[in-house]
Amino acid sequence: MYHDGVSEEESVAVRPPGRVLVVEDDRVTREFVAGLLRGAGFEVQTLETGSPAVDMARSGKVDLVLLDVVMPGVSGIDVCRMIKSVTGDAFVPVILVTAKSDTASRVEGLRIGADDYVCKPFDERELLARVEGMLRIKQMHDEVTTAKARLQELAVRDDLTGLFNFRYLHTRLHEEFKRAERYREPLACAMVDVDGFKSFNDQYGHEVGDIVIKGVAERLTAALREIDVVARYGGDEFLIILPSTHFSGALTVADRTWRSLGDEPFEVNGRELHVTCSIGVALYPSRDVGSKDELLRAADAALYQAKDDGRNRICVFQHQGYIYNPIGE
Repeated sequence: MYHDGVSEEESVAVRPPGRVLVVEDDRVTREFVAGLLRGAGFEVQTLETGSPAVDMARSGKVDLVLLDVVMPGVSGIDVCRMIKSVTGDAFVPVILVTAKSDTASRVEGLRIGADDYVCKPFDERELLARVEGMLRIKQMHDEVTTAKARLQELAVRDDLTGLFNFRYLHTRLHEEFKRAERYREPLACAMVDVDGFKSFNDQYGHEVGDIVIKGVAERLTAALREIDVVARYGGDEFLIILPSTHFSGALTVADRTWRSLGDEPFEVNGRELHVTCSIGVALYPSRDVGSKDELLRAADAALYQAKDDGRNRICVFQHQGYIYNPIGE
């Protein structure tokens, strides 16, 4: 029935660990296969029926499913189909166990997404080799998935601050503006500029300047609500998107942001550095703001008015003009 394979010591030495789920209704076969895999260094769980295997695969608690085709109730073929349908982008390899004469089940299993199969009665060495091979493929798949996610994250994040970057900003602002239009909700944005940062860089150097910019990003993030979005707009400029935010709420967030930067100095290399900022706020809906680009231009215009009026203050752009809040004095 089963043939002797490599020694237990040799198996443990060469095979990587992995979480294997054995689904087999026959108790003797189930315990034999589980013991063989545990002896080879794998972490093994067992089930008598296939339905619970779907939930385990969905939860990510197993790395591989060794699945008997012929079982009472739900067949192994149907269980395989369900596992492949619920795991999404995650890769949970399924190895079908079939009788040598059951060609139809092997073909059907591979057609619906099974990754490999072994035939009863099987050689122990073949079973271990196929399990090990599938786990290596899963490991490589997971590494590629992780690297892809990391690259996607880098594509929308600023290298220095970790905030969203200019590219992501326009995509997100477009989405928020369309949502505000569709549901007739308010939308505000605030442009934040670190006052006199060029001269600051000239005086203390770019390395210190980078540390301060990172600190500014951290304080901005801490000052915002969970629904707000902050992105690095330029060298020393940041843009804050405030979904579902009216005039008073936008001023509250802007004031909290302004105070988060100016109230406490930044400590860099044992030196206390004082930083202030100017903030321009724009609101939608407004007579002068009917598009995403107009909202950005309005916030930018309000920011420049705040800088022209002496910096270290907040300015709000509305259809009747600028409202100057003299909290900087």
